[in-house]
Amino acid sequence: FYHMDLYGSKERFDIFPEELSGQGDRSRGDTRRESALNTEKFQHSQEAGYDLEKEVAELAKMYGIDEDREKELELLGGHLEMMESRWPPSRPGKAGSQGSVFNASKSSSPVKDQSQSTKQQGLPGEAPQDEDQSKARAEDEAESHIWSREGLSSGSMSDEWNSQAVSEEEEAADVFCSTCKTPIRAFDKLFGEHKDHEVAQLPSAVENEKEEIHKNMCKLEEQIAQMENFASHLEEIFITVEENFGRQEQNFEVHYNDAVQVLAQKYEEQLEALGEEKRQKLEALYGQLVSCGEHLDTCKELTDTTQELCLENDKADFMKVKSFNWQEFLKKEVDLELSTLPDFEERVIDFSEVEQLMNSINTIPAPCAPVISPQAPNAATGTSLRVCWGLFSDDTVEYYQLCYKPVSNERHADEQAEYTLKVKETYCTITNLLPNTQYEFWVSALNASGISPPSERAVYVTAPSPPIIQTKKIRSCENAALVCWESRDLNPVDSYMVELSKLTDEENGDNITESIVGIPNCEVLIHLQPTQSYHICVRALNLGGSSERSEPVLIHTTGTYFCLNEDTAHPLLAILDDGFTIACDELENPECDLPVYDNSFTRCIGILGSLIPFPGKHYWEVQVEEDTEYRIGVAFENTPRHGYLGANNSSWCMRHIITPSRHKYEFLHSGMTPDIRITVAPRRIGILLDYENCRLTFFNADIAQHLYTFNSHFQHYVHPCFALETPGILRIHTGTAVPPWTAL
Repeated sequence: FYHMDLYGSKERFDIFPEELSGQGDRSRGDTRRESALNTEKFQHSQEAGYDLEKEVAELAKMYGIDEDREKELELLGGHLEMMESRWPPSRPGKAGSQGSVFNASKSSSPVKDQSQSTKQQGLPGEAPQDEDQSKARAEDEAESHIWSREGLSSGSMSDEWNSQAVSEEEEAADVFCSTCKTPIRAFDKLFGEHKDHEVAQLPSAVENEKEEIHKNMCKLEEQIAQMENFASHLEEIFITVEENFGRQEQNFEVHYNDAVQVLAQKYEEQLEALGEEKRQKLEALYGQLVSCGEHLDTCKELTDTTQELCLENDKADFMKVKSFNWQEFLKKEVDLELSTLPDFEERVIDFSEVEQLMNSINTIPAPCAPVISPQAPNAATGTSLRVCWGLFSDDTVEYYQLCYKPVSNERHADEQAEYTLKVKETYCTITNLLPNTQYEFWVSALNASGISPPSERAVYVTAPSPPIIQTKKIRSCENAALVCWESRDLNPVDSYMVELSKLTDEENGDNITESIVGIPNCEVLIHLQPTQSYHICVRALNLGGSSERSEPVLIHTTGTYFCLNEDTAHPLLAILDDGFTIACDELENPECDLPVYDNSFTRCIGILGSLIPFPGKHYWEVQVEEDTEYRIGVAFENTPRHGYLGANNSSWCMRHIITPSRHKYEFLHSGMTPDIRITVAPRRIGILLDYENCRLTFFNADIAQHLYTFNSHFQHYVHPCFALETPGILRIHTGTAVPPWTAL
């Protein structure tokens, strides 16, 4: 509808034009512009000459030599020589008069540079001559010396007037007057008309002005973007108007088709009656016309016969004709009246039936596009969605057409199957959907006139599937529990909710006692009460609602519960069905070729329990056999899998080995053990882990005997660890309360 390349073009950024000296490609024939430019250069040269003379005068006055004219001339001549040495003069044009020497000598070095640039651009009559450059420079130096010595000493009134005018107008501005908004000289701030005005450094003023222009440019670009968006919206409205017009035109054609057919039928009937009347009139007139023709023929024949008899000379014949009965012929009356009139009968057309038909037709326009509502919270289940919409107009609607399809991020998302439902109401519940899946909905309204444009598309999502609690990864202690689960949905969910039910002895005691909401991950640490039992369920939540409850798990807070991590087990180590008994049948080749996980022990036939991430005290027991060699204790997550437990600084363990002379017990950390003799072989070993006091203590639980305590600062949470060095069995007992005798 309009050309929009202007907004994306480069020209809108060209706010600061290039300097005049940087613009090339001038036309050769533009002599007026060249003449004006040369005049301006000449004025600048006069200003430069005056500035130098003024500077010499000030120096002479400062040093008290203003009376000495010769010294002033010497100083001025020296400065002129310095300027000539810095900027080599150029040869003036050939078309000068006798005063060209004087004008060229008064010109400053920038003017000569401009003349050289003019020559390089190829102006007419000023082509450079390479062989005469040195000679031209020598002549210019001579002319400048003549001017500096003779022109200044002459003291002509024209030179003084020109220098004063140039110095007054064109001295370089070095500060910016904030009050007048114009660049000025520092002298004007000190002694001139800008004495009481606010001034700023010219570079800072330029930067501030550029920053202000940049802000205005940003605002302008925002306005341009808004106008572009508005223009795009107008284009969409324009297209919509065209589409609506087409539908209304089709609607008119359909609804008025019956009326047009009735009118056409009435027209044909009236036209047929009028044609019949015309036929009758023409037939009557034609019959009368034929009769008149016959009568005319008879009269003509009689006239001809009479004329012939009158010319006949024979009197006898003439008299014979006299006997012809003229009277009988003349007695015949001729009908000269029209048998019919040319006018037609006035027919009154009865439009009452047509008007009644027209009045019975009600013009019903096609409805406007409905507005689909966004998804309401908790309005979905795992397999169903409730979609609502509205029609914000008085249009007549017979039914709605609801369409939907699943949203997919794949490349062939457009090929997803679309489903269509016919709905009478402004809401609909769609079933048989996939859990935690986004669906795209749009709706159209229909009546006898046609179908409305589709509404804007809205995305609805079904509720997630119930999570699955990982029973083997649950850990608990007397005052907390760590619950882990996994999602059954491919798409991520917003959060999870954990529901707790405290089990009591009363009937119907399995009620929700606490809910933990807003859990972002698939695990949560829950603080519980000691010596209680809980049923724990997990729900997944998203915008559509919450899922069904997961299968509940039972958690006790009578002691520390953990499970064995099968991924860390040595290939020769087996975990029995109860999940807390480990066994090893053979030790012929500990470094066997069985499949090994990345996190498995490879040399020590051991296994780690799950992490104990709760502060405080934790107690568990291990039942051992007297003839089994083993290692039990705790270890960090990063303990080496290719070494032995207790042989490094990341594990602490109690080791039992059988020597020919006795049962030997070692308490290993970093490969070192104290010399401790245990006379009663423990069959049930209690292990007390105290994070707060940094202790790991071993007991003979059968006789409540303290065996040994490691005093070590645990920088991280630890795992229980177990290992077998001979064929045998270890049974692990968790969930045991800390015995009171451990405090002694």
